[in-house]
Amino acid sequence: MSSTLDKLYAILRRDLLTAVRHRSGFVVTLVGVFTELAAFYFLSRAIGPGFRPDGIEYFPFLLVGTGLYTFFLTSAQSFLNAVQEAQQTGTLEVLMTTSTPPAELVVLSAISSFVGNLASLLVYLFAGVAVFRAAVHANLLSCAAVLILSLAIALALGIAAATLQVAFQKGSSLLWLLSSGLWFLSGTMFPIHSLPRPLALLARAVPLSYAIDGMRRALLGGESIIAMAPTLATLAAFGVVLLPLALAGLSLSLRRARQNGTLSFY
Repeated sequence: MSSTLDKLYAILRRDLLTAVRHRSGFVVTLVGVFTELAAFYFLSRAIGPGFRPDGIEYFPFLLVGTGLYTFFLTSAQSFLNAVQEAQQTGTLEVLMTTSTPPAELVVLSAISSFVGNLASLLVYLFAGVAVFRAAVHANLLSCAAVLILSLAIALALGIAAATLQVAFQKGSSLLWLLSSGLWFLSGTMFPIHSLPRPLALLARAVPLSYAIDGMRRALLGGESIIAMAPTLATLAAFGVVLLPLALAGLSLSLRRARQNGTLSFY
């Protein structure tokens, strides 16, 4: 455990120093954040104050939905990119010969981007509140609980993307599903109860819908841990099931790809 933490610290420190040397990346990110927020702000104004999904003003509703959805999508992209880069440069096979477990290697390779995505999410939410005056009534304890449980699900999605890339060279298919289907069922831009009943029932099987709904209730509605217990329990159940399954699937796919000589296939 200590060895893993030492490796994690070394990787995060290295990538942080690299990011500091390339400060223009921060500027580009901030410009993108404010451009997107401005678009959603003026969209909500165009729709008008009469549209209040779940009793929430539309801009804060969009702020939380699009922020969390983008975090899940970019997190999956981080793991996929880490594997694809290692395959294309031919370093994946070399890394497999080290003493570090293969699945741990993949997670460590993507962890800096994952942390960066989390920082971008926090900046996105803060900017929406501080600059665009999104109305919030946050319960910080509930927000922290939802965020921590959502991190486990985001990790599971990212590891699943890496697994698909190693096993079938189809990690991008999960990203396509996230970008073209799951956003529609996760309540990103409108409440899922407005969907036809079959689709609304299907949306209940999507972990993102609980993460987005939970963060809206915690950040915008100020609901307590006790009031949100059912949502938190559902998020925890998703995390407990999906994260070990994703790790086991990644370990198995790496082992088989190594045996079959397909580690560098992309």
